[in-house]
Amino acid sequence: MTQRTVLVTVFDGVQSLDVTGPVEVFAGAHRHTPGSYRIRTASVDGGPVRTSSGLTLVPDGSLADAVDPHTLLVPGGEGTRDPDPRLVEWLRAHGPRARRLVSVCTGAIPLARAGLLDGRRVTTHWAYCDKLARDHPAVRVDPDPIFVRDGHVATSAGVTAGIDLALALVEEDLGREAALTVARHLVVFLRRPGNQAQFSAQLAAQTARREPLRDVQQWITEHPDGDLGVEALAARAALSPRHFARAFQAETGMTPGRYVDRVRLEHARRLLEDTTDGVEQVARASGYGTPEAMRRAFLRTLGASPAEYRRRFHPAPAT
Repeated sequence: MTQRTVLVTVFDGVQSLDVTGPVEVFAGAHRHTPGSYRIRTASVDGGPVRTSSGLTLVPDGSLADAVDPHTLLVPGGEGTRDPDPRLVEWLRAHGPRARRLVSVCTGAIPLARAGLLDGRRVTTHWAYCDKLARDHPAVRVDPDPIFVRDGHVATSAGVTAGIDLALALVEEDLGREAALTVARHLVVFLRRPGNQAQFSAQLAAQTARREPLRDVQQWITEHPDGDLGVEALAARAALSPRHFARAFQAETGMTPGRYVDRVRLEHARRLLEDTTDGVEQVARASGYGTPEAMRRAFLRTLGASPAEYRRRFHPAPAT
């Protein structure tokens, strides 16, 4: 397996979660698939940096000594408002050598100053989208998505969106199972919908303590088009329907019906985002039976029809 070096730049005023969130994702992927990633951090001079929250980070070394990485990640934070010119110059010189350029939150600002985002569609924290667009008219700023991929450049919105983007990169590199394993460990969704203004992500249901209930949860995820009524699920867990429904809610925090609804919605969203399957085919594969049933679920939960959701979130071909 080819090991991918991930180099994270750090600087005074960096947002700590912009660093640690993606690092935890890549480290988790490395634990799942040993040898997949080598994670390094570097500051301009190799010295410690103080984050915007007051934590002190000690990097692995200096940018001058860093090898050209596969993935170069620039986090955000107060230190990007007026970035260190030495960091910008280093990015200008070394950024084009990276196989993948990534920013979290306002990390897009130093990348833009280095001229690495010109002609690209990007995003950043919603509070700084106007500034980024105004200061860098050659950059196409989209304020809505949680993250944007444009060729080898990937940019994300504020703070926790860096975790979403890192999970997407792990999925691209190592496959869905590796990314899902990391997401479960971090107790986050593998994929959040991409519009900050309209959709707020919530934690998925808790994992049940008892193995029969965990097995049922996994079976629901793998068979959204199956018979997922309480009686069928209870039989799979070898429990009475009443006992199953009560135990499932107690251990997962939601009723079986609500859990099934969430799984089916997530499955349908993923198919609309990742495939060109027709709405009828997506509805059938996701367990809705009819496009109208799926449409009602989308409108009720997301405020958008499946067709509108696909228009918003089906990724355009990379340029």
